[in-house]
Amino acid sequence: MPIKLDPDAAAVLQAFREAGRPPYETLTPQEAREYYLAARLVTNPDPPPVASVETLAIPGPDGSIPARLYKPQTLRQSGGQSPCLVFFHGGGWVIGNLDSHDVACRTLANEGQLLVISVDYRLAPEHKFPAAADDAIAATNWIADNAKQLGIDTTQLFVGGDSAGGNLAAIVAITAREAGPKLAGQVLIYPATDFAMTHPSHSEPETDCLLTHSVIRWFRDHYLNSPADIENWKASPLRVKTFAGLPPAFVLTAGGDPLRDEGDDYAKRLAEAGVTVTYQTYPGQFHGFITMGKLLPKAGVALAEIGAWLKVPK
Repeated sequence: MPIKLDPDAAAVLQAFREAGRPPYETLTPQEAREYYLAARLVTNPDPPPVASVETLAIPGPDGSIPARLYKPQTLRQSGGQSPCLVFFHGGGWVIGNLDSHDVACRTLANEGQLLVISVDYRLAPEHKFPAAADDAIAATNWIADNAKQLGIDTTQLFVGGDSAGGNLAAIVAITAREAGPKLAGQVLIYPATDFAMTHPSHSEPETDCLLTHSVIRWFRDHYLNSPADIENWKASPLRVKTFAGLPPAFVLTAGGDPLRDEGDDYAKRLAEAGVTVTYQTYPGQFHGFITMGKLLPKAGVALAEIGAWLKVPK
């Protein structure tokens, strides 16, 4: 069935085209990072107020990992400890940072009434696979180890992220299944789960928008060392041997997204393994819409749905 974008999404896409938005694959990684951050300033709504924002420096495999701790205006607590979402930003493992997803993290903190720690993992091509995954794992472990000082309830520790960040959250959840910490859930927002890129949505003309088929290959080639990495579940979590025993998941996909089918496949594989899955798709939206709340009302709806899910006891 042909994909029909919602009128607001179609209007945003047309505006980008008329503005002469340069394809990321024509830019250097540094130029792409600057352009991406500038675009977020245009598409994000004003940052919602939170009670506090604290800068953290987390020990990592290759030095300190910058992070931000968001405390919402209303914080759920039990015995002085609160639930926490460890969040990994999107951007194809090449672009994005704490600022690009500041509004999303503030909103998730307020909607979920929980702490959110946003992790600024190392980016490619300066740091190839598995640097981002290693940082995500190390940061989550450190947060769990220091939960008491951070005011975190270790029985309510979640991981999440969008796009490349969804990929990292899935990988952290797989790693934690064996090595800990025990996670209460995972939030996978249009996640990248298979670098083979053979799912049908990777070749549909209707999904070749914004996150185009060619820019995905640009991200992949900057991040992976060689095609052999595609088979590694630490790059392609859909290729892990078993999904049994993974934490409950909220999986979100968008209709006009090349990653749509691999996100859908991941949700199905989780459910088939007995994992509790909440699956939500936005058929009229394209990839990246949750950071475009100024222009796309569905961004706020999606973040509110995730916040509501985070508040339900797991």
